[in-house]
Amino acid sequence: MPKTALFQLGMDLEARVAEGANSVAEPRSTTQKEDHTSAASQAIQPVDRLDHFIEKAGVRCAGAHLIIDLYDAERLDDLPYMEETLRRCVDEAGATLLHIHLHPFEPAGVSGVAVLAESHISVHTWPEAGYAAFDVFMCGDAKPEKCVDVLNAAFSPGRSHVSELLRGKEVE
Repeated sequence: MPKTALFQLGMDLEARVAEGANSVAEPRSTTQKEDHTSAASQAIQPVDRLDHFIEKAGVRCAGAHLIIDLYDAERLDDLPYMEETLRRCVDEAGATLLHIHLHPFEPAGVSGVAVLAESHISVHTWPEAGYAAFDVFMCGDAKPEKCVDVLNAAFSPGRSHVSELLRGKEVE
């Protein structure tokens, strides 16, 4: 496995430089460390907390998750165009892009994700069928619904279908 693949997985085979002749080289992690404080203490927070929860249709939730299906769509195999379109979605929604990773398939198709500070946009395409499945989940002030118009304009589907889930609804 190439060293870059391990880096992408959050591991680095470069040995730590340790002092002393008898030291053992250990792989190091390139991932950020998680806060493992008690889940119970994190769950009880004041209403003015900075967790980026939203209120939508009178429901307090973690965010809106849109499932967007495009049928009879065009340009679903154009990798640079897909990246450009995901960037437009992020901009229109007012989200913060952290990273985009797209993978082309042979003979056709694209799968990938735009990782956002507010969550993600993922895609999987079947160009031979003119079908694309997009997943748009955002919290905070971002407006995931703005991605629908961007995707429809970019891929000119014959039809599209959008389902919305409100994630992380708080129990009353």
